[in-house]
Amino acid sequence: MKIISKAIILLIFVAFLPQVQAARQEDELKFTDVKKQTEEFIGYYTSIQLTGEQEKIKKDALTAIPAPCCKEFTQYTCCCPCNQSKAIWGLSNHLITTKNYDAARLKEAVLKWIDFTHPNGYAGDSCSTGRCMQAVHKDGCGGMGKQVVYE
Repeated sequence: MKIISKAIILLIFVAFLPQVQAARQEDELKFTDVKKQTEEFIGYYTSIQLTGEQEKIKKDALTAIPAPCCKEFTQYTCCCPCNQSKAIWGLSNHLITTKNYDAARLKEAVLKWIDFTHPNGYAGDSCSTGRCMQAVHKDGCGGMGKQVVYE
């Protein structure tokens, strides 16, 4: 009887494994277009309000990351609401509210976004050296206003 029960459980597991793998791949975070996704993420920043508990997740994740444009600040606080930070804050809001990311997973996703936006790495001093109005791929902040700087 025990062998039959184990065999049934194994068959059920094998039968549902492709569905679980497909769901996991669908849930996988993909960055494909800095311009399009920056605008999308800034939209999340302005439209998604977090609860106190959700804000704590965001704070725990982003406090552990130096801001790409001003490394003396954390990504949670940054020195100002530049377009790079608004995109990161919006991405965070989205992942916490729609994908139920915890702090560790959120930190990993944000670091992946930062690397995607500037694969050569940020110097961490664009704010103090007057490069706020440069595109993120040129080690800038992407601007400060509604108009995001891409080139």
